[in-house]
Amino acid sequence: MSKLQEKIELYTNEAEKLGLGLNAELLAAVTKGLGPSIYKEDAEKVSSSDKKELETVKKNFLIKKLGLEDSENLDKAIETAIEKIGKSNRNKYRALFYTILVEELGMQSVYDAKPAEEKVAEAPKEEVKEEVAAPKVKEKAKKVAKEEVKVEEEAKEDAPAAEAVNPEEFLENFDWHKYEEGIEAVDEENIKAFEAALEGTLGLVNEREVIEGLVVRKTDREVIIDINSKSEGVISLNEFRYNPDLKVGDTVEVLVDKREDSTGQLVLSHKKARVIKAWERVNNAHETGEVVNGFVKCRTRGGMIVDVFGIEAFLPGSQIDVKPIRDYDQYVEKTMEFKVVKINHEFKNVVVSHKALIEADIEIQKKEIISKLEKGQVLEGVVKNITSYGVFVDLGGVDGLVHITDLSWSRINHPSEVVELDQTLNVVILDFDDEKTRIQLGLKQLNAHPWEALDENLKVGDTVKGKVVVLADYGAFIEVAQGVEGLIHVSEMSWSTHLRSAQDFVKVGDEIEAQILTLDREDRKMSLGIKQLHPDPWSNIAEKYPIGSTHTGTVRNYTNFGVFVELEEGIDGLVYISDLSWTKKIKHPSDFTSVGDKLEVKVLELDVEGRKLNLGHKQTTENPWDAHEAKFTINSIHEGTVKEKSDKGLIVTLEDGVEAFVPSRFTIKEDGTKLAKGDTDKFKVIEFNKEFRRVVASHTSIFKAQEEKNIKVAQKKAESADKTTLGDLGGDLAALKRKMEGK
Repeated sequence: MSKLQEKIELYTNEAEKLGLGLNAELLAAVTKGLGPSIYKEDAEKVSSSDKKELETVKKNFLIKKLGLEDSENLDKAIETAIEKIGKSNRNKYRALFYTILVEELGMQSVYDAKPAEEKVAEAPKEEVKEEVAAPKVKEKAKKVAKEEVKVEEEAKEDAPAAEAVNPEEFLENFDWHKYEEGIEAVDEENIKAFEAALEGTLGLVNEREVIEGLVVRKTDREVIIDINSKSEGVISLNEFRYNPDLKVGDTVEVLVDKREDSTGQLVLSHKKARVIKAWERVNNAHETGEVVNGFVKCRTRGGMIVDVFGIEAFLPGSQIDVKPIRDYDQYVEKTMEFKVVKINHEFKNVVVSHKALIEADIEIQKKEIISKLEKGQVLEGVVKNITSYGVFVDLGGVDGLVHITDLSWSRINHPSEVVELDQTLNVVILDFDDEKTRIQLGLKQLNAHPWEALDENLKVGDTVKGKVVVLADYGAFIEVAQGVEGLIHVSEMSWSTHLRSAQDFVKVGDEIEAQILTLDREDRKMSLGIKQLHPDPWSNIAEKYPIGSTHTGTVRNYTNFGVFVELEEGIDGLVYISDLSWTKKIKHPSDFTSVGDKLEVKVLELDVEGRKLNLGHKQTTENPWDAHEAKFTINSIHEGTVKEKSDKGLIVTLEDGVEAFVPSRFTIKEDGTKLAKGDTDKFKVIEFNKEFRRVVASHTSIFKAQEEKNIKVAQKKAESADKTTLGDLGGDLAALKRKMEGK
């Protein structure tokens, strides 16, 4: 037994188990129609709980396979099939499910199998029974044979002696076809001879055959078609909506759906015939490369829907034309020529292309154009596409690129400033590769270079007017003539040595005057300057800012070693960090002043040739260290407060804000502890340096000196005690006596 027969027997037993009462022949035909899918577990069954899968069944099987129109009847048939098999049985055999749908919708003719009801009507009433497996039929046959033998044995007594019947021989010669079908089998050769005799007989048609018919009558709802059969067919007028000019006498193609329905009526379909013929034409066009006409119905996502022979085909947006499409609506409701490029037979999808036809014509033109290409050749083209980096030009089947730098001698920000889409223009071929697939074109090269038209009388030192076209951190580009630009470096914008950005002086679009500093016609370069139009402030600086003069300036910048102060535009001076204050120890200039502050300064040094100006701030006031020298003498004692404390010692603030350093060894107090931050006590000056503004003090030296003094006094007393006389002793005793009496 083959695998297919095993599957058919499996589905038949399952149908009997569920009590479905399906037509065995129809079930076998449906199973064969499913093909290899019945041997795959995931494809053999249908899930009734999966709405997407049920929708696929309706679309692929009922609509595409059976040729039915989408309607509520299809959904009802699916629900009925689910109820018949049983809702609890979610995974149903696809063959059983499809067979139920075919019977529900009366589409048995698709599989050339008669409905079960018709078979029952044709068979004799006494033989209308449910189908039984072959082994059971044989058992019944054996019983019948035994009963016949028994009857004959019983009749032996009354009848003449007859020849005994062998059961095995009887079963071997038993006419099973007559027993099952109720009619004797006809010889296969006789059937073929009969069919051959019928061929060509007028009025004999086959089901599922597409033939031509004649319109003999037309009503408001139906069309009567004559196909030279024993009866005429009736087709709904809706199937001819595409042909409003249909009239009596026209010849149309029809599909014989059924030779006879339950009422004996011939069933025809024009729509199904159109679909079948359309697919034949589409397949033939795909195989032969034939050009077909199609009607663009509407837009869809990614392209257009085209009617080709009554089939809806997909036209991708990229296959409409060789040029980018900006307006798809211009093609809607137009008839165009197409080439069938792809067919998906499984999903009945057709893809067509109009671009393929254009490319075939262009390829011929392209070869002709490429063969004649030469550098320097001027050609006419059409702007096909505009990008940020250039323009693509169609030269009649060959595309070339005009880079943005080759569009104009003047500086432009975007190609759209020079050209526009679909513009016709002349271009020159600048270069191309060996295969001539990449062609570099130029537009500006058709005109003379602007430098060649530059005024010959222009020279260095002349003043020119121009427009700022580009700004950069290092300077600005000025267009002094059409296509001729000069650079003004930021250092040439102001006499100030404090460099800033070009945006601080000019902006794009400004009309300015500048002086030509350099002019190179060969390399086509020009440098300009603005500050040269104003007098140099350093020319009379010795008169305006003599050494020793005092002025007020603005802090523009500072570094680790000092502050830059601007006295006026173009004149900056440096104040070293050591010249900021007489008394304060400044670690960084930002601790003393900020950018933008006004600062009084005194001119200390002036270098006109080197354009250097040395300034001082502390010099604008008297040096307090002259007074401090007289006040903070060596060994003088002053009261101070501990400001900072470190491992090396203390920073103590004394009178007049003078800060002194106290080494760690001199921070010990009389009780043995050390001074802490914030303590106020007395300190002795042990070192003073006016030049370096340095004061060193000591706290420990104060009581250490007193101790040394006390020791010296004690030593002197001891020495004098050794030299005491009786007179001295008597005097002491008298004093002691008076002291005691006084008590």
